[in-house]
Amino acid sequence: MVNNKRLIGILIGAIIVVSLMAFTLFGGGTGPVGGAVNDAGSWVGRIFSAPVNGVVRFVDSIDELLNTFEENQTLKKNIDKIDEMQVRIADLETENEKMRQELDLAEVLSDFDTLNATVISRNPDQWMETFTINVGRNHGVTQDMAVMAGNGLIGRIVEVAPTSSKVLLLTSQQGNAGKIAARIQTQNESSANGIISGYNQKNGHYIMTQVDPAAEIAPGDMVITSGLGGTIPSSLLIGEVESAYMDEYGLFQIVEVKPSGELTDIRFVTVIQRAGQVTEVPEATEESEEVSLPQEPYEELDTFSVTEEGQASE
Repeated sequence: MVNNKRLIGILIGAIIVVSLMAFTLFGGGTGPVGGAVNDAGSWVGRIFSAPVNGVVRFVDSIDELLNTFEENQTLKKNIDKIDEMQVRIADLETENEKMRQELDLAEVLSDFDTLNATVISRNPDQWMETFTINVGRNHGVTQDMAVMAGNGLIGRIVEVAPTSSKVLLLTSQQGNAGKIAARIQTQNESSANGIISGYNQKNGHYIMTQVDPAAEIAPGDMVITSGLGGTIPSSLLIGEVESAYMDEYGLFQIVEVKPSGELTDIRFVTVIQRAGQVTEVPEATEESEEVSLPQEPYEELDTFSVTEEGQASE
């Protein structure tokens, strides 16, 4: 009986609410009764509409949040792509600049036969020792050809394969292997010969030894190849004088040379052969006479190391 009364009360309340809403929607008049009914209908409408509007706003907020998240993800991907493109563009600009340097160098070295090459391998464990380039015997490369990068000499060819070659840097610590005969062009138009025989890893300078103690050497003097070693052509730029001092015995000057060539970020190089050097040798036939060419002996040079005080020791 109680349940029936509750059900009847709910039905009556629902009928009243629906009636008020209908009265409000379809014109309940403007009199006192109509105003009261309108007020009651508005009050009931607010009761029902508030939760609904809240749910709608919540759903809209979630949707906006999801849209914002997706936009942020898209923007992040675009930013990453832009960063990658900027890095690639910077790398290409560096490569183009280095290629232009090698082309300019080839124009300067018009008296020599030159060959441009690309570095294809450089072992991190021997970064300042050797690297491999993409030209070899099939391209006319022979052992002991000079190799330049940037504006200066950086090494020579020590191994030749049909399509690749190994370059030994002047910074190598392999004893006599990296030594080069050099000449200093002094500011008083004289010259002084010596040997590039070492590399100071602390300051990045070549070490030139056996220099005439009486030579007037000043910072900024140009250091070039002398050609006296018989393998490297003369007049190739090596670097410029940074400082000079007497060795511990007072017999020769030791000169520190700031390299002109690129030694760290080497991508392209120029291979140079001595003017008039023949790189293509015809194959021998049965009728051809066997000719023995005299071999030029290598000059035995003493090695040395650089101490922290800048002095050389035997």
